Amino acid sequence: MTARLADIAAQAGVSEATVSRVLNGKPGVAAGTRESVLAALDVLGYERPVRLRQRSAGLVGLITPELDNPIFPALAQVIGQALTRQGYTPVLATQTPGGSTEDELTEMLVDRGVSGIIFVSGLHADTTADMGRYEQLRGQGVPYVLINGFSDKVRAPFVSPDDRAAMHLAVTHLTALGHSRIGLAVGPKRFVPVLRKIEGFRLAVKERLGLDEAEAEELIQHSLYTLEGGQAAAAALIGRGCTAVVCASDMMALGAIRAARQQGLRVPQDVSVVGFDDSPLIAFTDPPLTTIRQPVQAMGQAAVRTLLEEIGGTPAPHSEFVFLPELVVRGSTASGPGQRRGGAG
Repeated sequence: MTARLADIAAQAGVSEATVSRVLNGKPGVAAGTRESVLAALDVLGYERPVRLRQRSAGLVGLITPELDNPIFPALAQVIGQALTRQGYTPVLATQTPGGSTEDELTEMLVDRGVSGIIFVSGLHADTTADMGRYEQLRGQGVPYVLINGFSDKVRAPFVSPDDRAAMHLAVTHLTALGHSRIGLAVGPKRFVPVLRKIEGFRLAVKERLGLDEAEAEELIQHSLYTLEGGQAAAAALIGRGCTAVVCASDMMALGAIRAARQQGLRVPQDVSVVGFDDSPLIAFTDPPLTTIRQPVQAMGQAAVRTLLEEIGGTPAPHSEFVFLPELVVRGSTASGPGQRRGGAG
């Protein structure tokens, strides 16, 4: 015990007597000194005495779709860290195909007495879903915040990336490289982020290429948010003469690269590909992926801040906090094929 006291005292830069006072919960120790001693315990791997452990301010549920798409674990990590810093314990509940539904996970979290819930890309993003479930939750007195997706039927704070601006960034980048036949590979039409991306894409190709709605429609392919989905969508778009494909997720973009290669085309020399998310490790693919970076850090922290305000009794307005994405140019985009031939001639 004496050796342990000496170690802790040396680590914290205080006397052994002070360490003893803190460990025994005695008064007369400055708050800063007490924190130093507790930090020294943590650093040296000693367990804090039970009475000195920080009581959790409560549980907060986080409901996400399946974790196959790296953007969801990335968001969960930011949200989890922000909650922990505020003394809350995050409880991650993941939907899996054939597993628990969002409603079942919500019920489970409410039964556990959570202080609030953050929904990521849930049914609130599905225009065909019944939004009454969220009003019901409000009636139970459980505060919540919704990430990705928006419904004017739900009175709650929303946090989203600006999908329209994202498409404008991608199309502007590709037209500047000389591409005039640009395709969009997106998820199913019923989701709000998909509708917004389509809207942004149509506006951008009209502004940059002078295409009308019918011409733009020909360049849009719906599929699943998976590698296979991206591959199928890109194969169709390349078949329609697209020299560049903008994808609604990085996973879809990896599928698009595979589709191009299967047709004997090179990325980016023959086909340029743009992803969406800037998921972890996407900078290390072959080629490194040009993508639209979702402001995950800012969005996750805003969701936590807003939820804690709701829990604290100062509800945020029923509004949407929209965060600007950013274009990250890497190796999967290059000049359009015609541009290079023109340059050589």
